[in-house]
Amino acid sequence: MMGYMVTVITYIALVLVGLILGSFSGATVWRLRARQLRDDKAEGLAVNAKEYQKLTPLLEKSLAKDRSRCLHCGYELKWYDLIPLLSWLSLGGKCRKCRKPIGYFEPLIEIGVAVFFVLSYAFWPNGFGTPLQITQFVVWLITGVGLAILFAYDFKWSLLPNRVMFVVIGLGVVVAALDVAMANDLFAAIASILWSAFILGGIYAIIYLVSRGKWIGFGDVKLGLALGLLLADWQLAFLALFAANFIGCLIVLPLMMLHKLKPTSRIPFGPLLIVGAIVAQLFGRYVLDWYFGLTF
Repeated sequence: MMGYMVTVITYIALVLVGLILGSFSGATVWRLRARQLRDDKAEGLAVNAKEYQKLTPLLEKSLAKDRSRCLHCGYELKWYDLIPLLSWLSLGGKCRKCRKPIGYFEPLIEIGVAVFFVLSYAFWPNGFGTPLQITQFVVWLITGVGLAILFAYDFKWSLLPNRVMFVVIGLGVVVAALDVAMANDLFAAIASILWSAFILGGIYAIIYLVSRGKWIGFGDVKLGLALGLLLADWQLAFLALFAANFIGCLIVLPLMMLHKLKPTSRIPFGPLLIVGAIVAQLFGRYVLDWYFGLTF
């Protein structure tokens, strides 16, 4: 009975923390976009004037004094407007002051991070028996917040911001180092990590160079490197690559048949890579055991 209660409390805590960090991720996405527009404008690049005017108020205050606000009327949100998911539901998805729609972007990120936290705990393949294993799990969850930001940003604007990307790569290095520290065969572990980084980063680097950036962006190369380090296993990296492309085909082909996409349309591949890597990390061992059970 006690064990059951601990499990329930753990899942509730993961949902709450996931919703809170999902809310943080959504706010961070908009602030990153505002900084991107400011930097692009300063460099003389063309920016959407309406979007620039809408988002620049987010940069008026320092990070320490910054507060979330409505992007339509500038209303500074109070604490009771910032309760993850519940505030959005209670207001019917609208601003408290101007009553304009907030949209589904923020609540979907909040729910997505919460689901990621719960699934990660339920299907974590590396166990929780040692401090190193627990540390690796915590770093994985933290990395998931960064991946949520990258997912949302790339999905919305087809860009992967370096400010977050380098943090995710650094966390990938930490996860890989922990994997090496727990390995029985040091050299095999290092070799697997290197192959994993090559499969998800190196292959896309080759595609990027061959196509001169026409088929994929360099952000996808950096993301592939980060995910390869996170998975730290060449078999899981190969599975993530397969899953990303398979999911992409399931989405793109029907849209092309419906003439919603053209053969020349550019699809943000970052979200597909992220989903593929999460699937590989949490369910990859089950898939590999099933596959090798069929073939041997």
